[in-house]
Amino acid sequence: MKTLASLALALALIAACQTGLPPTATPLPQRAATFPDNADAVLPPNIAPLRFVVEETEADEVRVHVRPRTAEAEGVVVKGREVEIGQRAWRRMLQAAVGDTLLTTVYVRRKGGWVRFATQRNPVATDSIDPYLTYRLIAPGYVAYEDMALVERSTETFDERTLYDNRCLSNGDNGQCVNCHAAQDYGRTGRGQFHVRQTLGGTIFTLANGDVRKVNLATPQTLSAGVYPAWHPSLPLVAYSVNETGQAFHTRDAQSVEVIDYASDLMLFDADSLTVRDIDCRANALETYPTWHPQGNRLYFASARFEQQTDNLDHELETGYQNLRYDILSRPFDAATRRFGEADTLVRASAMGQSATLPRISPDGRYLLFAMADYGNFHVWHRSANLYLLDLTDTTAVPRPLTEINSNQSESYHGWSSNGRWIVFGSRRMDGAYTRLFIAYFDRQGRAHTPFALPQRRADAYRQTFRSFNAADFAVERVGPSARRFKRAVQAEAVQATYAGSALLRPHPKATPRAAAPENIYR
Repeated sequence: MKTLASLALALALIAACQTGLPPTATPLPQRAATFPDNADAVLPPNIAPLRFVVEETEADEVRVHVRPRTAEAEGVVVKGREVEIGQRAWRRMLQAAVGDTLLTTVYVRRKGGWVRFATQRNPVATDSIDPYLTYRLIAPGYVAYEDMALVERSTETFDERTLYDNRCLSNGDNGQCVNCHAAQDYGRTGRGQFHVRQTLGGTIFTLANGDVRKVNLATPQTLSAGVYPAWHPSLPLVAYSVNETGQAFHTRDAQSVEVIDYASDLMLFDADSLTVRDIDCRANALETYPTWHPQGNRLYFASARFEQQTDNLDHELETGYQNLRYDILSRPFDAATRRFGEADTLVRASAMGQSATLPRISPDGRYLLFAMADYGNFHVWHRSANLYLLDLTDTTAVPRPLTEINSNQSESYHGWSSNGRWIVFGSRRMDGAYTRLFIAYFDRQGRAHTPFALPQRRADAYRQTFRSFNAADFAVERVGPSARRFKRAVQAEAVQATYAGSALLRPHPKATPRAAAPENIYR
């Protein structure tokens, strides 16, 4: 028996040497410090390699062993602090771990010899993630915003392409700002849009036949051009908020910037007839962030009541912005008549001393996902902002915080994958300054799981990239037009939209648009 035990030990030592792992190592109870820290996150079976840096300061050498739990032979060993597993090897391991677990063990050589940290576990789901993400890359500056781009990224690889770079047509004082990109039905129909502000301004539409067109959505009867968009799931309709926003700067508040909605309404744009109609335009309410039910029969939005007390509305909002709180409302929609019914309140956040924004409905129509913070509606700046979930099928349900996802920094700009199993959201949890994208699994029991950072090609990419990832959306199809084609569309003359009255079954009195509303650039 002793001979067999000695033989087994010898074979184990030989195997360890062949794989590059130390033959012996003292086990430690804690996990190694890594960046990004993706421990315990559930992974899609088709996600790009999770690359990271081992940040243990006392380390003369580092070895990292990554392997499927049930297939040891499929694993790889990486030497050094920067763990950048090749895409082919990663895909092989991930497929071997589907429905099970991927294991990561870090070995470090110190003066006293090798130590082995506790193994990191990442369950691998059977549900795939959508193959594309679109988002805006932007430096988080307060005034300068020329350095920004709309980007399409493969979630399965590190391939990335620029849809439109803000600098390609900017020239000194003739600057641009691009924002509010959106595709219809996860890109399946080919319809999409994004805004260009200031020089050569307009809204760039991608049509179902592949054509690209620039439209001026501003009319004398509306507050502004369209701002935050929401495509109807199937019809050529886009619901917009029309906003007049501005920034306020603070010297004593830890949240140094506040984006204030001085005025906002909702309108409906018909991409075929090029007409805009009012949805909500009440003088004593601020309406913003529309989104559709997946069946297209209801529109959700955020709304705050505000009664003007003096002749100086701007001063009232700038001094009382912390008292401005938004609720989540919805209106039924009749596709045959293209009219909206009376509004219902779903989340009365103001009664809880909170402010709810950015409603997003799961693809099966069951869950409402939204952000809630202490006040206001621009929660990317609010450290108190967290994600909440409401089960729309349970009339007794109350919103609950997604504690599995939330951190002590801002969480906002979230969205669902097309199968409803993954949530992408922006978070400043890494450093409190830059918004990065995180992805969390959402299971069939309505539970969210520990998120992971969007994988990057370089292990230290998040320490080297000084731009925020803004307003991400999943897509199942690539954006059709090329960057060159978008550039030509931006340079072209805009087609003018026309005003066509109210889209309400019972129109309410039209508020008078504020004069000279500035273009919205803050998103």
